[in-house]
Amino acid sequence: VLTEPGAGSDVGAGTTKATHVAGDEYLIEGVKRFITNGDFDHPKNIVHMVLARPEGAGPGTKGLSLFIVPKFWVEADGTIGARNGAVVTKVEHKMGIKGSATCELTLGDGAPCRGLLLGEVHQGIAQMFHVIEYARMAVGTKSMATLSTAFLNALEYTKVRKQGADLTKAADKAAPRIEIIKHPDVRRMLMLQKSFAEGLRAMVMWTAHVQDQVALKGGHGHDDARALDALNDFMLPLIKGYGSEKVYDLLAVSLQCFGGSGYCEDYPIEQYIRDQKIDSLYEGTTHIQALDLFFRKIGRDRGATLQALLGQVAKSAEELPADLGVEKAALQAALGDVQGIVGAMLGKLGQSVYHVGLQGNRILFALAELVIGWRLAVSAQVAFGKVGAAQGDDKAFYRGKLAAARFYAKNVLPGIALTRKLVEASDLDLMEMNDESF
Repeated sequence: VLTEPGAGSDVGAGTTKATHVAGDEYLIEGVKRFITNGDFDHPKNIVHMVLARPEGAGPGTKGLSLFIVPKFWVEADGTIGARNGAVVTKVEHKMGIKGSATCELTLGDGAPCRGLLLGEVHQGIAQMFHVIEYARMAVGTKSMATLSTAFLNALEYTKVRKQGADLTKAADKAAPRIEIIKHPDVRRMLMLQKSFAEGLRAMVMWTAHVQDQVALKGGHGHDDARALDALNDFMLPLIKGYGSEKVYDLLAVSLQCFGGSGYCEDYPIEQYIRDQKIDSLYEGTTHIQALDLFFRKIGRDRGATLQALLGQVAKSAEELPADLGVEKAALQAALGDVQGIVGAMLGKLGQSVYHVGLQGNRILFALAELVIGWRLAVSAQVAFGKVGAAQGDDKAFYRGKLAAARFYAKNVLPGIALTRKLVEASDLDLMEMNDESF
């Protein structure tokens, strides 16, 4: 429970107050906004984790502490006790995710709201952001899964919907009508969805594998897991920030495959679009992810984790067989461009931090697209080794993996070169323009 009416992305601006009573008990007063499932009827109790500022604490995030605030106070013997003063005062009417009760919570207005300090004072933001990292992984995974099912719906529809003749026979009015999957632009839209759905999934699964390795080496904070822990943290803005933005764009492509029918509630894509848009907003907006990537994930260890990741990409590219030469060349070129992008921004940082604000999203997107291309190329290498002996559906599956990697290498990775040119040419014209000129 972080967000307040005046403290959204700027969490440190929160004004919810905690007054010490005795021991770990505090009285909490304030208003929290956009609280997912802030209250609903199913559970016997709801336990909120609330960020608040103890009396006398300093400003900003360093003054925040974390408190356990139940809907019903729990007695010493474990029984449910009196109603606590954490009350829903508004339910939001939203574009999507309507099955989730997004609430405004008022704390301590009319009835005391009791809370228990979790850990030590002023540890709240560190504690909360450890939880938020899991949420960001989940949000990115949700976006990826939404694209996956949208693509499968679009694929099925284009296989059965007949419209028009083959483009090569367009002048022949007697030519047979064909399934729209046979039209060039529909095939392009389908492969765009397929390559990103599979690429985002591969990136998510690879990051989950890194998380497993962290656990095997002692878990978060253990010395043996430090490098892997940093790598996992590095990947989260890519999965959450880039994944949520790209999927929203691609869901429009999914809907386009249905034509006018996609705009109707007969098919699920319009709901996917409404439900998915929140993914680029909650748990840190896309630009918050971009700033986190540059200042905390790249800057924190002076680029060591970034270089370790890029080293893995370079090694995989070098190991690709000659038959995947297109993928190898595209991956190596994109790798060089990403290194150039980061180098250019580090050079401009000395001129003004505004350059990061203006170009941060581009840096995030370029890095994510490189990683997706890398994981697709690795998948293609596996598929290349198996497709020859495969039969039936398996052969089609492996051919699809090869086709997705090649399409991505030809149509997505080259775009990183343009991003490099834009970042290298970054200027401050927008920041120097008067507000009235917008």
